[in-house]
Amino acid sequence: MSKVRVLAGTKKGAFVLTSDGKRERWEVSGPHFAGWEIYHMKGSPVNPERIYASQSSGWFGQVMQRSDDGGKTWEPVGNKFAYEGEAGTHQWYDGTPHPWEFKRVWHLEPSLTDAETVYAGVEDAALFKSTDGGQNWTELSGLRKHGTGPNWQPGAGGMCLHTVILDPKDDNRMFIAISAAGAFRTDDGGETWKPINKGLYSQYIPDPRAEVGHCVHHIAMHGERPGVLFMQKHWDVMRSDNAGDNWTEVSGNLPTDFGFAIDVHAHEPETIYVVPIKSDSEHFPLDGALRVYRSKTGGNEWEAMTKGLPQKDCYVNVLRDAMAVDKLDECGVYFGTTGGQVYVSADAGENWAPIVRDLPAVLSVEVQTLS
Repeated sequence: MSKVRVLAGTKKGAFVLTSDGKRERWEVSGPHFAGWEIYHMKGSPVNPERIYASQSSGWFGQVMQRSDDGGKTWEPVGNKFAYEGEAGTHQWYDGTPHPWEFKRVWHLEPSLTDAETVYAGVEDAALFKSTDGGQNWTELSGLRKHGTGPNWQPGAGGMCLHTVILDPKDDNRMFIAISAAGAFRTDDGGETWKPINKGLYSQYIPDPRAEVGHCVHHIAMHGERPGVLFMQKHWDVMRSDNAGDNWTEVSGNLPTDFGFAIDVHAHEPETIYVVPIKSDSEHFPLDGALRVYRSKTGGNEWEAMTKGLPQKDCYVNVLRDAMAVDKLDECGVYFGTTGGQVYVSADAGENWAPIVRDLPAVLSVEVQTLS
């Protein structure tokens, strides 16, 4: 029987949650790196036993960790990020209109085809690549050399490159998102980048329809349709059918279209999930009721999925990288909360149950489907 492995990064350590295909009983391993913020963990699609983790601390800085046995044991790797001729952490980027500081790694994205290649999105907004399993990192500096860099501004969480999506049908195409700059696409392996924010509207910036400056919270894509993208923005849920060249709003009947997380069903490319939050100043569910909203039509028409979720006195948040889906025949959906709960639905959102209830605040959730 297939198994699933859930990787939960929290404010006080990493946790590995495993179950069989029924997804009813779970084993919990952790905390790994207890006391450290784990912004993200993700496994290699090529070698599922290879997992990368971003370990961060305000006292000790940024550490990259790697496991080659499915999260049982870990070792620090590399931790030298080379950019503009310099190396190391807590350095200033060179040759830019204003200083850029390496603070932390927000997102790790292993290659779809090579177990030794992995990408890292960092704060301040930059993208790095390693081709030796995380030992050495080189900046894909074409992104920051794009002329719009001086107009990027930090969101509430910092100026973070938090989303990296690799096109499974085109090795040279990649999508990234930065808070608060917007979404960008490369079609040449990271040499050059194009802002893809046409159709976004942000009322609180000087030019609400500017080329850059939008606070994009997360982007999701179904691997079978890499030209179709879904976005959860600071406000608005958006959709693009042409690889980001144009976006249209698909918030539809959502009770509020502010949120952080968004994901796509593994087998139904038009089925998407979001977790609406009350507002940009009140980061908790509307009316204290935790609801995942599902659209089976690619947006506009949404239904609340609530069975098994607390419907009163619930004031948690679900952060941008804290939702994931598995690839089992009946698709499982997972999300973690700032209250330390990790929930699973083994039937695509119809019913929910907590895997764990009392972890530290959950920063990220990823899932691996194992044969």
